[in-house]
Amino acid sequence: MGHNRLGETTSPYLLQHKDNPVHWWPWGPEALAEAKQTGKPILLSVGYAACHWCHVMAHESFENEDIAAVMNDLYVNVKVDREERPDIDAIYMGALHLLGEQGGWPLTMFLDSEGRPFHGGTYFPPTARYGRPGFIDVLENIARIYKEEPDRVAHNAQILTKTLGERESGTGGIIVTDRLLADLTQRMIGAIDPQHGGIQGAPKFPQWSFFWMLWRGAIRYDNAQAANAVEKTLTHICQGGIYDHLGGGFARYSVDERWLAPHFEKMLYDNALLIDLMTEVWRETRNPLFKVRIAETVDWLEREMIAEGGAFAASLDADSEGVEGKFYVWSPAELIEVLGPEDAALFAATYDVTQGGNWEGHNILNRLGSLAFQSPEQEDHLTQLRTRLLEHRANRIRPGWDDKILADWNGMMIASLARAAIVFDQPGWLQRAKTAFACICEKMTVDGRLRHSYRAGRLGAAATASDYANMTWAAIRLLQATGEPSYLQQAQEWTDILHAHYWIAEEGRYATTADDTTDVLVRMASGTDDAVPNANAIQLSNLAHLSILTGDQSFTEQAMSVLESFTPDIQRNLIAHTGLLAASIDAMSPQQIVITGGQGQTELAETLHSLSLPGALEHLLEGELANDTGPALAGKTAIDGLATAFACIGPQCSSPTTDPASFKSLLEQQRKAKL
Repeated sequence: MGHNRLGETTSPYLLQHKDNPVHWWPWGPEALAEAKQTGKPILLSVGYAACHWCHVMAHESFENEDIAAVMNDLYVNVKVDREERPDIDAIYMGALHLLGEQGGWPLTMFLDSEGRPFHGGTYFPPTARYGRPGFIDVLENIARIYKEEPDRVAHNAQILTKTLGERESGTGGIIVTDRLLADLTQRMIGAIDPQHGGIQGAPKFPQWSFFWMLWRGAIRYDNAQAANAVEKTLTHICQGGIYDHLGGGFARYSVDERWLAPHFEKMLYDNALLIDLMTEVWRETRNPLFKVRIAETVDWLEREMIAEGGAFAASLDADSEGVEGKFYVWSPAELIEVLGPEDAALFAATYDVTQGGNWEGHNILNRLGSLAFQSPEQEDHLTQLRTRLLEHRANRIRPGWDDKILADWNGMMIASLARAAIVFDQPGWLQRAKTAFACICEKMTVDGRLRHSYRAGRLGAAATASDYANMTWAAIRLLQATGEPSYLQQAQEWTDILHAHYWIAEEGRYATTADDTTDVLVRMASGTDDAVPNANAIQLSNLAHLSILTGDQSFTEQAMSVLESFTPDIQRNLIAHTGLLAASIDAMSPQQIVITGGQGQTELAETLHSLSLPGALEHLLEGELANDTGPALAGKTAIDGLATAFACIGPQCSSPTTDPASFKSLLEQQRKAKL
């Protein structure tokens, strides 16, 4: 007798489905064995806890007794949390793309008993609508084809699986040069919405890899138009409805072109990457909006996103009480109830709250009507009003909280916090980053190797390449922020593991999964951008930085191998590889700045933080002498008790200087490419 097995799992997403009448299996060999034994195809459903359309399909279909009966009769039904198993999600999302379908979640794939995909889609309504076939019709048709046309199914599955595993060789690709990147930077500007920022059209995503490359190009190639495009984008994101103006934090994306109406889920990774990009842009522009939004988002992080052991939770749901965004929207009457008529009128005028609503009859708080801050006195008053509204909102039924800990997402947030803590002189943020890092190392390491996820005392699957790459990024950032050699040692150890188990020597790149991961159909090894940075792109920068920090040139050789491996892919589609291209700057021209302790260190540090130096290693030494952090700091000592700055490109360092003006001029010169 079949039954639902998801109650035995720890994933919040899987547990959302534990009471479905569907006889769900978690991913694993048992489900494949059941498919072989019964002769049924596998229905694979992939989603995540904060996904609105996943909830819709669950309510419409997976909670429906009649639809569940069809699923149970015809299929072995398998549920996957894409955040717990990004490697599984990547494989079957890749298969969906090969079928010519647009990706998204919920992902609904049909597999044979070997786990090979042969058909798929995303959201299916229970009956035909939205131009989509009804789910029962799909279920019955696919099951019929599987039974009556096994040769056709086997052929499709074989072709899809073979294509998923194919990759271009690393020969004959484009040569990545500063001229290429400068030209790309100029071309990318044409993709930007001139009015609202972001890439033109809707929906709009923050797309960190794209805007990180655009910002790096703006700085390196002195492209003011590119810099303005990034600043405009961040300004609209910070003042739009995609930002939670009461509680802080950014939603995953906006469904419209104005950044007004989000899908309301808040993901840890979006907030980490936006903090990092805003920190770098603030250094150059001193735009006060970015400093405020960073601080508010860190406040949100500390208030709502701390999970077991001090690491960071994965996400907050889009829905509450079964309605997307209900927790976040306001009516004029509610404002009056909390603030009184006069303050409610002021707040409504500032945050676009009207009787008819600004989105489908509801009001999403935003400041898109007037992007600039008001006077300090007015902003202080608005802060008081927001505090009162936030306290009132706390009484509403909250969205679901996915408190699982993901190593890769934590790595991004730790890295971002470590840099922001130094730039904004926030030692509490640095301590929060160190605590999260220690939690990952202690709770999510088995026999020296990372695991991808942790929740309720139980570890999830083996780590992906992104777990190692992003945690290495975090370790290198913490090394710079603290000067503690243990972080460099940990970065090297993780890099060694990544090379031993993820490196595909004949291709010169990293696979998503380790060589001893046994439950994946193929080992993916992509370099393309996604909502989260690609592991090969992040590790490309890490390798360049480790070469500088340790003096070991083998890291540089490995970095260049990664870049060369993807040159055929880059040649076919530059825009799909902006993460790798941004990281290539670190491989071509790694930058390191060291400021020793001594009189005048504050002035030199302020000079350093007054310029954007994306990708640079930055060390502020506590004492007069460099500590034992490695050869990168050897010999860099203070002059006559004065804080002294050293600015280096690769192994070549400038003459030391104690003068802030000379230091600034040197940094401005070094950060620009000679075309």
